[in-house]
Amino acid sequence: MSKMERFDARLPAEQKELFIKAAAVAGYKNLSDFIIKTAQEKAQKIIEEEQIIRLMEEDKKIFVEALLNPAAPNQKLAKAAAKFKK
Repeated sequence: MSKMERFDARLPAEQKELFIKAAAVAGYKNLSDFIIKTAQEKAQKIIEEEQIIRLMEEDKKIFVEALLNPAAPNQKLAKAAAKFKK
C-alpha cells in the first residue's frame, strides 16, 4: 500500500455545509471520503479530456499531412488502377 499523505484545506462554512449535505445524500460515510472520491473522479475526467483533445490534434496533423503529401501508390494500387482503365 502506498504511503498516506495529509491534505488540508480552508473553506467557507457555507461551502463545508454544502459538501456535508452532498456527502450524506450520496451515502458517503464521512466528508473526507466524499471530497477525496469526487476530487479523484474530477481529476481523472480532466486528464482523460486533455488526452482526447491532444489525440484529436495529433490526428488532425496526420490527416493534413496525408492530404498535402500523399503517399505514392503501391504496386497493388497501381495494378488495380491499370486494370480499371482497361
